[in-house]
Amino acid sequence: MVRHPDFSESLRALKKDPKMARVVRKHGTLDLSKYHKDAGSVFARLVRSIIYQQISGKAAAAILERVAALFPKNKPTPELLLKLPVSKLRKAGLSPQKISYVRDLAEKYIDGTIDEKRFPKMSSQEIIDHLVQVKGIGVWTAHMLLIFTLYRPDILPWGDLAIQKGFKEVYALKKLPDKKRMERIARPWRAHATAASWYLWRVADDAKIIKDRPL
Repeated sequence: MVRHPDFSESLRALKKDPKMARVVRKHGTLDLSKYHKDAGSVFARLVRSIIYQQISGKAAAAILERVAALFPKNKPTPELLLKLPVSKLRKAGLSPQKISYVRDLAEKYIDGTIDEKRFPKMSSQEIIDHLVQVKGIGVWTAHMLLIFTLYRPDILPWGDLAIQKGFKEVYALKKLPDKKRMERIARPWRAHATAASWYLWRVADDAKIIKDRPL
């Protein structure tokens, strides 16, 4: 069983960076609890991530609700998903491409290609390498699983645009940073990058609100 994280050590590490310390003071104590509620199984979270790809959150939520309703207690499993007629998944709103993705995920669970029981003994990078074998699952999706389901403390989702914007704001950069620059900036608190990411997301949200605010 994965325990919910204690970020107290991470907060102490972030506060040693003067610029991150200001962000922590502004946004207060880190709280990922709302994301952890009803997280479901790793398989269910991966199905959810695939459904949410490249469509609006509202549309994805509606499709997810219809897909979940196809399973007992709204809990998809690899075996049950493969038994479902493709027509039912289409009727629920999944595109042919996403149907191929979730079926590939289920098949790789069943044949042992993906074995989440091994995750506790695997490094974060090993889990990423493990997951990207599935069609439709890339590094960003793996990062989100590591942060919000497996609660790994050292995840820096460098491919996330909001994280890039957060770095740009906090460190007064002239342009969005690439992975190499983010890794260099993050060195003092790299082992606590998950907590830093939460604050960088908050900074990006604030910047968007200010930018979108009417004069």
